[in-house]
Amino acid sequence: MKIADVRAKTVDELTEELAKLKKEQFNLRFQRATQQLEKTSTVRAVRRDIARIKTALGEKSGIEETK
Repeated sequence: MKIADVRAKTVDELTEELAKLKKEQFNLRFQRATQQLEKTSTVRAVRRDIARIKTALGEKSGIEETK
């Protein structure tokens, strides 16, 4: 997921996507702990997507506060 795509979404869409990614991260942690995870790079990708969404949400809330 690119940051430009994230910034184009609304706050509601971002919070929904954030909840989905957190659930996926939770499942990936369990898969990694039980040695069932094939692609370990997905953990890193999900973590970075979560960070991108949180950054965009922070930017959007900062913009709304200054108005």
